[in-house]
Amino acid sequence: MSAGTFIAPVAGSGYVGLKTNFPKLLPVKDSIGWTRKTVSNGSKTHCMKTWNPINNKKFETLSYLPPLTDDSIAREIDFMLKKGWIPCLEFDEVGYVYRENSRIPGYYDGRYWTLWKLPMFGCNDSSQVLNEIHDCKKAYPNAYIRCLAFDNKHQVQCMAFVIQKPT
Repeated sequence: MSAGTFIAPVAGSGYVGLKTNFPKLLPVKDSIGWTRKTVSNGSKTHCMKTWNPINNKKFETLSYLPPLTDDSIAREIDFMLKKGWIPCLEFDEVGYVYRENSRIPGYYDGRYWTLWKLPMFGCNDSSQVLNEIHDCKKAYPNAYIRCLAFDNKHQVQCMAFVIQKPT
């Protein structure tokens, strides 16, 4: 490596070469406990890390924000509907991936939540979904509730976000 090449840290512990005027390598600092929260595959390729789900609760998109207002939820649902995706609600009392029934690599419990009614095929207005969200919250006030979007053409889940977390 020539003088003037700076090695910048990337997520986890790995380096990417960038041309700058710094003559030395800078180590990755682990100020947030990244190595404690991720799992390596054991090889020397440290950028290949996955999130460790054991005792490390993390949720869907937007879950780090304060609770969403009905207006914010409606805008997210309007986005889904404009894309032609099908909204769906799920709930769960645990709300995160965990291991209980098997230690087989790759097997986790809690990956799938209970479906609230059926996916909302033919839904064309966010108020329809908001009504179902309010009914689900009333029926399960101490459950995690999330809204999913499915693309029926590609048969994939395109979007998910947490609507309610228990207090």
